[in-house]
Amino acid sequence: MITKESIDKVYDAIRVEEVIGDFIQLKRSGSGYKGLSPFTNERTPSFSVSPAKQIWKDFSSGKGGNAIAFLMEHEHFSYVEAIRYLAKKYNIELEETQQNEEEKNKANEREGLYLVSEFARDYFQQILLNAEEGKALGLTYFRERGFTDETIATFQLGYSLDSWSALTDEAIAKGMNITYLEKTGLTITTEKGRKIDRFKGRVMFPILSMSGRVLGFGGRILSKEKQKEAKYLNSPESDIYHKSNILYGIFQAKPFIAKEDNCYLVEGYTDVIQLYQRGIKNVVASSGTALTQEQIRLMRRLTPNVTILYDGDAAGLRAAIRGVDLILAEGMNVRICTFPEGEDPDSFAKSNSLEEIQAYFNEHTQDFIRFKASLLIEEAQDDPMKRADTIRSMIESISKISDPIKREIYVRECAKIMEISEEVLFASLAQMKQQQLLKAQQELKKVQKETPMAAVKMPERLPPIAYLEKDLIKYLLLYGPKECVFEDKFLYYDPETGEEKVQEISQKAKVYEKLFLELQADEIELSTAEFKEIYTFFIDKYQHGLEDISTIINELPVSMASIIATFQAQEEEIRLHNWREKGVEVKPKEADLSYAINGIVLNLRKILIDKKIEELRAEIIQLEAEEGDPSWAIQEVMEYNVLKNTISRRLGSN
Repeated sequence: MITKESIDKVYDAIRVEEVIGDFIQLKRSGSGYKGLSPFTNERTPSFSVSPAKQIWKDFSSGKGGNAIAFLMEHEHFSYVEAIRYLAKKYNIELEETQQNEEEKNKANEREGLYLVSEFARDYFQQILLNAEEGKALGLTYFRERGFTDETIATFQLGYSLDSWSALTDEAIAKGMNITYLEKTGLTITTEKGRKIDRFKGRVMFPILSMSGRVLGFGGRILSKEKQKEAKYLNSPESDIYHKSNILYGIFQAKPFIAKEDNCYLVEGYTDVIQLYQRGIKNVVASSGTALTQEQIRLMRRLTPNVTILYDGDAAGLRAAIRGVDLILAEGMNVRICTFPEGEDPDSFAKSNSLEEIQAYFNEHTQDFIRFKASLLIEEAQDDPMKRADTIRSMIESISKISDPIKREIYVRECAKIMEISEEVLFASLAQMKQQQLLKAQQELKKVQKETPMAAVKMPERLPPIAYLEKDLIKYLLLYGPKECVFEDKFLYYDPETGEEKVQEISQKAKVYEKLFLELQADEIELSTAEFKEIYTFFIDKYQHGLEDISTIINELPVSMASIIATFQAQEEEIRLHNWREKGVEVKPKEADLSYAINGIVLNLRKILIDKKIEELRAEIIQLEAEEGDPSWAIQEVMEYNVLKNTISRRLGSN
């Protein structure tokens, strides 16, 4: 975990105009800068950067923030990835918090695997561009495919010498760890103990993570004398490379996928590279593996829309059909475009201009219903049984869609295409959904039956006090320095009338002052460790005169950051435990801070009184068992019950 001091150094070094200038062409405009939005297709610059305030604002999309927010939006980095990126940019050495030996070894091993993978990538690139064999074989192959120098550099393509141990020998000579070379699969140890290169005599395609780190490689054989060997060879699974979790080209494509709000999905490395070079840059590949849920979720982080581009042959069409249902099940929108017979994305992009490719996509892209219908109807022709199977297949795809409105629209579309009544299709859909539900329930029962009870850990329900403490922290964060008039109500006994009366007192205070004084007066301590830590941190900052929330958040310890981010992102709806169930409508946002703050404090008091009464009752039982005098404890229980009833009445009239 990165230390607070290191994060502070990064924040101090950041120049927002420098960071954004690496991605967008900025032009001076007064005291700031302007540029075209990277998030929309605008022609008039509406993207503004303020060096004085160290913030940016995109008026076309409504996005904005500091340099880290830009990297998270534009590059889709996590917070930690953004910090590491900026530390590298500004040559800041990051310090990590103390780790135990196991954590340290694990982190060191992962970093070691990344290190040898990045060394291999650089080595393969150098061989491709500078070695005679690399230029004669590897570079010639890429040139024949039509790849430019810029494209070769963008995808970091390389070549592995046709030598038994060229990479391994060079890596060891440069101090690389042989264990890490073996674990990444770059080096293979034979039965006789000989160390050899996995990818000898192949052109190399580095496989990058979303943040650009080398995870593994794909290698294509060139020699015609080695046709018995696999045409393509991939890195084996390792701690850093899981082929079902990554998409080839995702690092290069991610800003374009987000900008176009669509992701083109193809099968192979060269499909991606050829389309990207032609100008279709929002494209990724499943790299020869069957499409997985993890890969689909990776696309979903960038866009809800996927267009499958597969070959027009039988294998390509079957792959497209399999992918459709998986993508629909993840709540995404899917369209399909197939190529003419004998063409694939690589060959089609190579032989057509960008305008021709775009025109073809516009004309031949279909939604999944029309695609399935056209494909399966052709197979069914005049066979009623096959036609029925086609309709069932279409309804099965529709059943994967979670949105009921979309389901209904597609059922109506299916009815129109297949010339069958909507009622029949809706009935079939309902039956299919019921079968899916029963199957899921049976699988759950099977898991429960096969899993020993002791091994099943059920999620614990949070106690009521945790919900109140969460709301308290939310108010402290969102409204802490805000001044407010608090209307306090006090119940008192009027001896003249013999009645209980209410006295209202108005008091002006800041929200954090009110909360602090109320909790201090009742000696209330937060019971949830994380909330207690955040409460202490914010109260300390507020009491020392620091009331700018953005400044305070920049000083947050890493341990608090995720909790605070959740509060900031949420709608600030006030949700006090069990109020709505009692018919009390909770007032939202800033409509009545006094109402909400008093409610939190009173409910906390009530819960703590209940706890005290339980303790006293246990004391009474023990005293009676020991034949002691429990009268004092009974008296205290009575007094606490009176106080509890008073609080309940105040909550009712609050």
